[in-house]
Amino acid sequence: MKEIIGVRFKRPGKIYFFDPKNNKIENGQFVIVETAMGEEYAEVVIPNREIAEEKLENPLKPIIRVATYKDKKHHEENKQKEKEAFKICEEQIKKHKLDMNLTDVEYKFDNSKLLFYFTAEGRIDFRDLVKDLAAIFKTRIELRQIGVRDEVKRIGGNGICGRELCCCSFLGNFETVSIKMAKEQNISLNPSKISGNCGRLMCCLKYEEEAYLEKLSRLPKVGAIVKATEDGEGVVDSVETLKEKVRVKFKDKEGFYYKKFDMADLKIIKDAVEKDEISGVDKEELKELKKLEKLEQQEAQNKEEI
Repeated sequence: MKEIIGVRFKRPGKIYFFDPKNNKIENGQFVIVETAMGEEYAEVVIPNREIAEEKLENPLKPIIRVATYKDKKHHEENKQKEKEAFKICEEQIKKHKLDMNLTDVEYKFDNSKLLFYFTAEGRIDFRDLVKDLAAIFKTRIELRQIGVRDEVKRIGGNGICGRELCCCSFLGNFETVSIKMAKEQNISLNPSKISGNCGRLMCCLKYEEEAYLEKLSRLPKVGAIVKATEDGEGVVDSVETLKEKVRVKFKDKEGFYYKKFDMADLKIIKDAVEKDEISGVDKEELKELKKLEKLEQQEAQNKEEI
């Protein structure tokens, strides 16, 4: 077993484990830690806890120290500098006539680097901008192009469910979302109903996908031939994935009739072949969905390249 603490650099954001170095650290305290990008000021969100060493992906780095009053003051000063740097960078963007939208500025705790986050429709040649910013701030400058999902995460807001956006409350990382996920979850394929505030496919389609796939692996597909103990063989008409209930169409002398069963009461005789195409959706809506999916993939690719 290994003693750890969990820290977060931004709220919301991914949680990272560090060695507390025999310090008893409470939830909500701040620490200084060493990262690949230098020293960072981080909030403790998981106090001292022991976990199995095999669950740790990499050897734990020890914290440098529990944050002092001087550290907190320096962090606050950096936050004030970020506001000033934001205004200066916007002026420089106008000066260079660049088609980009500045969204955030971040000073590293040790002032070794100043990061500017922006959104843009395509790739931007910002080499001259970086030179001017470096001359002004006398430190290493880095510009990072982010997607609209990252932008909304920084701005905040509420989703159509009425709750705070997932990306602003608990999601640490964005994962690619596809139309297929909505189809598997039997959700209306209307772009306005499955798009988030960012204009991309909703993140919740992804983090619920695993549960749906696990259940779908045990359920027959629509069109499959199944056998019920009393009614004999029939064809699957519809499936309630989460309840694991199946509506079956039977034929008798008088015509057709339907009955609903728990999956445990059915035996699959011949499963149906899964179809890749999406049917029953308006052509314009399908075109819009494909566009959203393509933008999603492009943004993910741009992140890897940057």
